[in-house]
Amino acid sequence: MIVYMECEFFIPVAHSLKEKRAVVKSMLTRARQKFNVSGAEIDHQNVWQRTRLAFVTVSSSKEMADKEMARVLQFLESNPSWECLEVHQEYL
Repeated sequence: MIVYMECEFFIPVAHSLKEKRAVVKSMLTRARQKFNVSGAEIDHQNVWQRTRLAFVTVSSSKEMADKEMARVLQFLESNPSWECLEVHQEYL
């Protein structure tokens, strides 16, 4: 089972692209290290207070893939530097 998830975030603490990229890069790196996912910034690269991230995981069962994505989302939402605006998940 392959699960694809997109998350859009508003980053109120970022006052420049450099500050935004520091937050995004840190969270992407930590998510990749901590969980069995691949992730990337897929939209709003040149907007300094918004980002859209995509994550994908592969598992032998739907339940395991769902649990992994739920843990990733919980981790991302625990960061006080940003707030989640939208989450979209697909099964491939």
